Amino acid sequence: MAHRLEIALKPGLTDAQGQKVKKRAADYLSISLSDVRVVHVITLDAALSEPQQWAVQEIFTNPVTQVSSFGPLAVAFDWIIWVGLRPGVKDNAGDTAKEAISDSLGRTFTDDEGVYTSRRYCLTGDGLSREQVETIARELLANDTIEQWRLFSKEEWDDTSGIGLIIPRVRLAHSPTVTLIPVESDAALMKVSDERNLALNPNDVPVIREYFVRKEVRERRRAVGLSDPTDIEVEYISQARSDHCNHNTFGGRFYYKDLITGETLKIDSLFATCIRQPTLDLQKEKPWVVSVLWDNAGMARFDEDHCYVITGETHNSPSNMEAYGGAMTGIVGVYRDPMGTGKGARLVMGGYGFCTGRRDYDGDLKPRLSPRRLLDGVIEGVKDGGNKSGIPTTFGQLYFDDGYMGKCLVFVTAIGILPAYINGEPSDKKTTRPDDLIVMCGGRVGKDGIHGVTASSEVYSEHTPAGHVQIGDPYTQKKMHDFLLCARDAGLIQFITDNGGGGLSSSVGESALYSGGCEVWLEKVPLKYAGLDQWEIWVSESQERMTVAVAPENIDRFLALSADHAVESTVIGKYTDSGMLHILYDGATCAYIDLDFMASDFPQWEFEAHWTPPEARGLCEPVLGGSPDFNTLLSDMLARPNICSREWVARQYDHEVQGGSAVKPLVGADRDIASDAAVTRPVLASEKGIAFAQALLPAYSKIDAYHMTTAVIDEAVRRLVAVGADPAGIGGVDNFCWPNIAYNPASNPDGRFKAAQLVRSCLALRDACNAFGIPLLSGKDSMYVDGHLAGRYGETRKVSALPTMQFSATAVVDDVTACTTLEAKAEGDLVYVAGITRNELGASEYYELLGFTGLTIPRVRFDESSAVCRAVATAIGRGLCASVHGVYRGGLGVHLAFVAMGGNLGMTVDLSKIVQEPGLSDHALLFSESPARFVITVAPENRAAFEALWQDAPCACIGTVTGKNGRLTLSGQNGKPLVDREGATLKQTWKQPFGNLI
Repeated sequence: MAHRLEIALKPGLTDAQGQKVKKRAADYLSISLSDVRVVHVITLDAALSEPQQWAVQEIFTNPVTQVSSFGPLAVAFDWIIWVGLRPGVKDNAGDTAKEAISDSLGRTFTDDEGVYTSRRYCLTGDGLSREQVETIARELLANDTIEQWRLFSKEEWDDTSGIGLIIPRVRLAHSPTVTLIPVESDAALMKVSDERNLALNPNDVPVIREYFVRKEVRERRRAVGLSDPTDIEVEYISQARSDHCNHNTFGGRFYYKDLITGETLKIDSLFATCIRQPTLDLQKEKPWVVSVLWDNAGMARFDEDHCYVITGETHNSPSNMEAYGGAMTGIVGVYRDPMGTGKGARLVMGGYGFCTGRRDYDGDLKPRLSPRRLLDGVIEGVKDGGNKSGIPTTFGQLYFDDGYMGKCLVFVTAIGILPAYINGEPSDKKTTRPDDLIVMCGGRVGKDGIHGVTASSEVYSEHTPAGHVQIGDPYTQKKMHDFLLCARDAGLIQFITDNGGGGLSSSVGESALYSGGCEVWLEKVPLKYAGLDQWEIWVSESQERMTVAVAPENIDRFLALSADHAVESTVIGKYTDSGMLHILYDGATCAYIDLDFMASDFPQWEFEAHWTPPEARGLCEPVLGGSPDFNTLLSDMLARPNICSREWVARQYDHEVQGGSAVKPLVGADRDIASDAAVTRPVLASEKGIAFAQALLPAYSKIDAYHMTTAVIDEAVRRLVAVGADPAGIGGVDNFCWPNIAYNPASNPDGRFKAAQLVRSCLALRDACNAFGIPLLSGKDSMYVDGHLAGRYGETRKVSALPTMQFSATAVVDDVTACTTLEAKAEGDLVYVAGITRNELGASEYYELLGFTGLTIPRVRFDESSAVCRAVATAIGRGLCASVHGVYRGGLGVHLAFVAMGGNLGMTVDLSKIVQEPGLSDHALLFSESPARFVITVAPENRAAFEALWQDAPCACIGTVTGKNGRLTLSGQNGKPLVDREGATLKQTWKQPFGNLI
């Protein structure tokens, strides 16, 4: 018998969750509500005695603030909206409730029993219509991809039965079946690919088909009872060959041509040419680089006893469909990468980057989720994934452009630390050996996450299946994280990797390469519910799972330790040296493939890349004349969505957990200005720290992705240098997110140009990393950031995101107590600007404010930038700087304001004194985005020592710091007054755009 427990706050107490709904209904939908009360519902699909019901009620009810009942609670309402998860969607709260009941009552739940959570929103308001309530349900409270909802008016409500017993249990009236796939022709196999959403490349199909019709292959298969390929085999191949897993685009052959000059270039693999080879060359020069290019994350030396690991990922497609679940799955997924690097790392830091449409977008196009709701969802998903995992989220960025309405970008980054040696062996060394047991640890397998990597390898449309959306479970993963560290330290792990894209098909298939084969007993894989086909078990991306190789003699200790940590671990097979991927189900073979088949001579993807320089595309530099009101312009710039305060985001993330935070995400006198970078102490007994920062500048790709990429890397480097990092010790992570580059005259006519932008971006990555000496510790590419959106008149329009490259950078800081922050520290300190300011306003925030793109894109001069960074690092190292801040998006006017606002101090500056190219206008003085620049404040007694460091790099003293709550006074060429504003007024303007968000 099922039971329903309802829990609500006592009357008279403020319902914060309800008030949030009320506020968002007004702000987002212009619907006025008098009140909203939230009733939390726990549905127990299990037989409970009356004493057990009382005990359950006590477990989940706080007698001081809450009331509860196994019948409908009497809460005032005009309308009720009930929202619950769909069958099969991960219910974290329900699972936790089940565990709490088991622990408290000693009651074991069977596989046919369950605990499910939902919410009942009680809305009151004058004249609310059904249409308005449906809008609130659809736009604010439920996402039909993962949730179901029902409405009840006051007249429809039954005080006795309430919402009824709604039990979202998965019931699959299906016996697992292996299906044979016809290979009588390439067309037949391609048809299967289309029908099953496999995203096979047509050029791969002949290679796949030829393998399965090969005489010797068919003879080997006949010996194990197989003939034509099975669905599990074809699904495995599609996962492994997907662009997401195999990176076919970056491994492709590019034929680049400049359509104006006629210059041509053939590049055989952007990855090999621009990423792998430069990194391998730099690794020889950088002894602190430990492991790159093969494991789940890159590894670098932290100190004699420890290494740190870093990786970055995107989760664009799932987040575009279900923002909260997609983003949470992204962050907990990227956290598993350090856990699966080497013998396993402890997680110490996370980061994020969100690119979405403008929050207030109100145009013709209709994305699946409004940018406002999507952004709320991804922020909350990363928050719950990090905060509930006990991992500090220390740095992030947010960028708005309407091109991201087709497909948003959700970047997530993870950093971990591990001993340099484990049981006397280097911690980065791991392998699988014949007879090692294959163990799956953590969560169970369900239909969630199926075809995640193939869906991520296509353009989003209304036909994209919702099945690849998942909900992460940070609680289960935290337990697994702690258990695996104990197993590592006990020497019980031979090899470890995560179950990410492709699930077991990737983790087992790739780890079996080291031993030379594997045998998998698929019926032993723990399932969330019965009825999954074999291929679904194999490729499901259900979360919180790791694959571990354990020596047979250690398996009992490993499983006992797992049980002690309440983590489910199951032996599902063994590694062999057979050369085969051999999968069985109840003793019958359902897959038998040569492991080296995936290294077969598949055709290289090929792309034409046609570059048209910006001048030939009609871009030109606007004429900026007259005498504008720069006071107003600076205020307008500070209020721009891509510059204004994002404090409302950063404050949702816990950066203090684990106790290592040294330079916080928000700094300054009021702790409200975003720091250049974050610094954390991963080993609390040491003063050493890891500095971490990220940068992205998508707007620059409107002119040239080459200069966009070099500017991004330059910014990331300067962010680290600004807090005290050594520029010679920086490692990088590149994350490319690009629109579809495959040329099609009908559906993608500008594909060749997008391909040329990608080529130029990769060449820039190579050039910048070589110039700055930055090895790429890790990286990822996510293509197909396009979407098809409905327009006002029912037409469908393709929307492509800006070509985007996020660059993450890390460096070891020897002494965190010597780190610098950006805010001005004391009245009378001198203000310097290091670097040269040029007329480089192209694609700047200032031009966007005025409605221009321009032509003079900021260009990085590598030697100049390196010289400036070395001088700044030396000055910080000698304790000569009171504050240091890079000049980034928005230019000097914006970032001088940040330095002043951060210290709640004033500043008097003569911009004509900066090192500048001749003929610079006041517009450019204030808002040029020339790279390689810093704002530095220096105590007067340090002036001589500081200025002596700038023999080989440009730097000039341009003013002084004035009194508390003073004015920002900026003069331009010829001493002309430009800006004279109180710091408090500027800060208010900067905070206002998102200041009322909760």
